[in-house]
Amino acid sequence: MKKLLTTLLFLILGFSGICFGAEQAEELDASSQEARVLYAQNEIDKALKVLQNKGEAYRSAEDWLLIGNILQDKNKFDQAIYMYQKAIEKNSKYYKAHYNLGYIYLIQDKPNLALAEFKKSVKYKDDFAYGYYNMGCAYLKLKQYKNARYNFFRAIDAKGDEPMFYYNLAYTFKKLNKEKQAQTYLDIYNKLMERQQ
Repeated sequence: MKKLLTTLLFLILGFSGICFGAEQAEELDASSQEARVLYAQNEIDKALKVLQNKGEAYRSAEDWLLIGNILQDKNKFDQAIYMYQKAIEKNSKYYKAHYNLGYIYLIQDKPNLALAEFKKSVKYKDDFAYGYYNMGCAYLKLKQYKNARYNFFRAIDAKGDEPMFYYNLAYTFKKLNKEKQAQTYLDIYNKLMERQQ
């Protein structure tokens, strides 16, 4: 039964974009696995209830992260921040919790707080493209265009097929008054967008 649930978990989560290693999924207890399956099926209220029924002392960093994701989905950002901080307390090197915390700070227009978290996310996962990308976005908000450019290049090095990386790099070059480079990266963005249609 456990093997069947784990296989189902991989099939569902594999299509949702949430990544867990095989060894990580094996370590999840039944309630954690059930919550992840429910979340992947967009049954977020049921997933939240399953995790809330699990005692706080028994929640893993991944459990706290998932609760934070659910609360973020419900636009309960202050509560989500608390849950991400609990995930970090459980595992200070958990790059996903740092990233999600940084993302909330970014959309709350707190770019300096966001940068601190994105820097930690790439410290603990050096090839994390979205950590670099959002660091670039935070630098854009701070009008630090050279730092933004550097981080967009790092994001592209890690994941070269993401159109938005090129779009924001083009915008950054435009802000740096480098029209030729801006057009080059805008052209790449347009080509990648055409492929996705």
